[in-house]
Amino acid sequence: MSRPHQKIKNLILHVEQLKDKEFHHEFEESPQVFPIINEMEKKQECEFLKPLKIRLKAFRVRELYEVQGTLRTSIRLPCSRCLKDFDTPMASDFELTYTKEMPGLMDVFDEEEIEVRVEEIGMIYFKGEEINLQQGIQEQVVMAFPLQPLCDENCKGLCPNCGSDLNQGDCGCKREPGSNKFAVLKNLKLDKK
Repeated sequence: MSRPHQKIKNLILHVEQLKDKEFHHEFEESPQVFPIINEMEKKQECEFLKPLKIRLKAFRVRELYEVQGTLRTSIRLPCSRCLKDFDTPMASDFELTYTKEMPGLMDVFDEEEIEVRVEEIGMIYFKGEEINLQQGIQEQVVMAFPLQPLCDENCKGLCPNCGSDLNQGDCGCKREPGSNKFAVLKNLKLDKK
């Protein structure tokens, strides 16, 4: 096995393993193996508190290679309202479909066009006898991040005037109800015809 694959050996599926039967695999993987996730940690956008626990089931359906799995871990994120870090579990179920080639398209289109078409229909193109799951699983982890992470559903956030954490109590600043940028629309009247 070549050196780069030793680092991500759990993320490499061999086509030979999927010829006649389902392949099941359960393992832990360091978040640093995934370039985008590693970059997010370096930028302090998140912190992984545990390795990723990944459970896979892979099988072949004609020329398609299906990978179904779950991933679990714990992460630390900054709250989108009060900016304090909080710990939360992360979990995701996923399905990935890999294909070597698109039957009938290989003669008509060049290789780059085929890759675009395969991605458009939700498949991941691979070459050779190995399927690298690194990119597909990395996308699933990134998509599992909450869009607006909250330390608590009732988080009051920060005062827009002084920046105090309103969860700790009122800061005493006057906050007028119309101080947000959409307040102008409050008195808008529309003609109903």
